[in-house]
Amino acid sequence: MFLDILIAMLWSISPFGEAKLGIPYALLNDINIYLAFVLCFSANVMVFPIMSFFLDVINRYFMKWKSYKKAAIFVGRRAKAGAGKNVKKYGFWGLMFFVLIPLPGTGVYAGSIAGYLFGLDRRKAFLANTIGIFFSCVLVWVTTVVAMGGFN
Repeated sequence: MFLDILIAMLWSISPFGEAKLGIPYALLNDINIYLAFVLCFSANVMVFPIMSFFLDVINRYFMKWKSYKKAAIFVGRRAKAGAGKNVKKYGFWGLMFFVLIPLPGTGVYAGSIAGYLFGLDRRKAFLANTIGIFFSCVLVWVTTVVAMGGFN
């Protein structure tokens, strides 16, 4: 059980699935439905401070290398294209809605990058990401629980 919880949390901080994959993994491996939600949500929220540190400190250092810079510009353009209209026009609410949508490429990683690129206040960006993650997790959690046979 501990290993399944750890894997679910790792999926939740992974850019390849976030809690959209961590929650179903946890529930399909018989982890308590409430524990699965809390742990996967918490792990997913931890991504924002990690990304903020990365964007502020490490990203600036790596921008010296041409191959990294090319990849970073590609990722930045994708985040800006996906969230750009909403974040630019609606700011906090646009970012929150963008992160809320439980689809690939709309999670906290892209939300953190979009908030950084559009110069949103860090506290507001964190709050928008956290609220968006919460509602995204609720949607995924409820859908998975119902698909597995409902709440017990």
